[in-house]
Amino acid sequence: MTEKGRDAKTPELTTHGVGPWNGERPTDPKFDRELLENGDTRNVIDEYRYWTMDAIVADLDSKRHDFHVAIENWQHDLNIGSIVRTANAFLANTVHIVGRRRWNKRGAMVTDRYQHVLHHATVEDFLAWARAHELTVVGVDNVVNSVSIDSTSLPERCVLLFGQEGPGLSPEALAASDLVVEIEQFGSTRSLNASAAAAIVMHAWIREHVTAKR
Repeated sequence: MTEKGRDAKTPELTTHGVGPWNGERPTDPKFDRELLENGDTRNVIDEYRYWTMDAIVADLDSKRHDFHVAIENWQHDLNIGSIVRTANAFLANTVHIVGRRRWNKRGAMVTDRYQHVLHHATVEDFLAWARAHELTVVGVDNVVNSVSIDSTSLPERCVLLFGQEGPGLSPEALAASDLVVEIEQFGSTRSLNASAAAAIVMHAWIREHVTAKR
């Protein structure tokens, strides 16, 4: 499977990707014959060059991490796509969209093709799913009674729940959270950009449960 609109540029004509395969072409079914023929300019790591999308997803599925990401989607928030892209970068298990089914995918930069995304119509539906899968719900918001992410441990099996840009988590989402963490700030602004906050918290989980165990 190849991406729509992908052009076959050679390495001399592009600043990213690779040109057509040089030498004898591999016969392993994980390789995409069109990409081998025309080159691969997708935004994927070198290990996945020339692979089919299905093969990439299958390989990612074999090593996904134990944290999930959930995003409330009550407003038209451009941050959702960026959060999905970050979830892919940190190999989140699944991204959950809570509220409206439709979301702006532009910021995802097609990473949603490699990332499992589930929709839950309401916070109650999402919470029921999390409970059924024995996942701790960790809300992220700077509200009363939240704890600093620097002074608490993030559960290994959890869902990191983020709110909308501006209003943050809804009262229903805060009530559904087993733990609410905040990112300490030192300037005049009251809150961080939602996608920036999500990247910080996901990286905190990675540092605690992945890099610290190497």
